[in-house]
Amino acid sequence: MRRMILACSVLLALSTGATAGQIYKWVDSQGNVHFGSQPPEGQSSATVNPNVSQPKVAPPPPPAPKSEAKDEKQEELDREAKDQVAKQDKERKAYCESTRQDLAQMRATSRLRVEENGELRRLTEEERQERIAKSEAAIKENCQ
Repeated sequence: MRRMILACSVLLALSTGATAGQIYKWVDSQGNVHFGSQPPEGQSSATVNPNVSQPKVAPPPPPAPKSEAKDEKQEELDREAKDQVAKQDKERKAYCESTRQDLAQMRATSRLRVEENGELRRLTEEERQERIAKSEAAIKENCQ
């Protein structure tokens, strides 16, 4: 058993020397790069060090500290945007409610009157149907 361990140790020690041989690099006449354990005859070659470590990557820089002035300004902009969205939403809801009420009235009454140039005029059935269609389209587009 001791002889076996001794033989394996000697073989292992000798094998590291065989893998640590010189590596050559050269470029042929077509521009192709070659690597080998023997330098080419009649061409210049360079030795390559295979034990080159990978370059260390620098850690990313730490995030810049946020200034409180920027945070306050951003918060103010966010509040203004939210207020504007809420105002637009409120106006849209009021428009939808008004349009729905007008549509319900147009459907319920066949005799509709409109004021033109200070005088009341009765709408024809075609005009009434056209206004109903426009109101339905507006509700479908803006209110659902």
